[in-house]
Amino acid sequence: MKNPLKIVIVGASGKMGQTLIKQILADSDLLLTGAVDQRSCSILGVDAGSLIGIKTGVIIDDDFETVIKKGDYLIDFTRPEASIGYLEACIKNNVKYILGTTGFSDEEKQKISQAAKDISICFAPNMSVGVNLLVSLVEDATKVLHEDFDMEIIESHHSEKIDAPSGTAIRLGEAIAKTANLNLKKNGVFHREGNTNRRKNNEIGFSTIRGGDIVGDHTVLFAGDGERIELTHKAGNRSTFAIGAIKAVKFLSNHDAGLFDMMDVLNLKNK
Repeated sequence: MKNPLKIVIVGASGKMGQTLIKQILADSDLLLTGAVDQRSCSILGVDAGSLIGIKTGVIIDDDFETVIKKGDYLIDFTRPEASIGYLEACIKNNVKYILGTTGFSDEEKQKISQAAKDISICFAPNMSVGVNLLVSLVEDATKVLHEDFDMEIIESHHSEKIDAPSGTAIRLGEAIAKTANLNLKKNGVFHREGNTNRRKNNEIGFSTIRGGDIVGDHTVLFAGDGERIELTHKAGNRSTFAIGAIKAVKFLSNHDAGLFDMMDVLNLKNK
């Protein structure tokens, strides 16, 4: 690529931010032009690659409004309250947005959809290639099994994750609901305790585990009479999400506006 794609990272000092920086520096088609973190960040004013022993020439800054002007793409795996502010800045500066943050409200999701009329956005609760393939496999399995099998989603994450169920678990539930012609808000069961009575037909159950340093495990269970089918993805480290985010950057380079997800990036919608 003649002119490298200029990328700004937010949450640059975090584990995901550092993984993204490492991935960007390894790709000659990309150029890290900005790194942003909170004012309370312990390495503010330090080279963005200092924690991984790589010199980038980019200093971690807390002045997002200034730094965003240095890039053409923003990659964000932070929190919803921050992401909505970043979204507005992307529109203002015509910056393409790769958004992996989870936990948005319906109203916030609507703002993201509206913004996609002006800029190109890849919005996905999980950027992993494997997880998005899992979504596709779950859709295929649901077509065959949903009338005769009970459907449950089990997800596990590290103890610091603050939203539950995970955005990926919700995405898997949405895939089941759409394929089975169900409504996730009506058919989703997110809490069971005490005497819950017999499981109802067409329930989509969710179970959440939080503990240790689990990067992210997701299993979709189809339980029938005399047999069970489990489709599982386990993330060993955060590089899988960074690799997907880079694929999304390159995909958006061919789109000036529109709302996309990783299924678009991986061409899984047209399989």
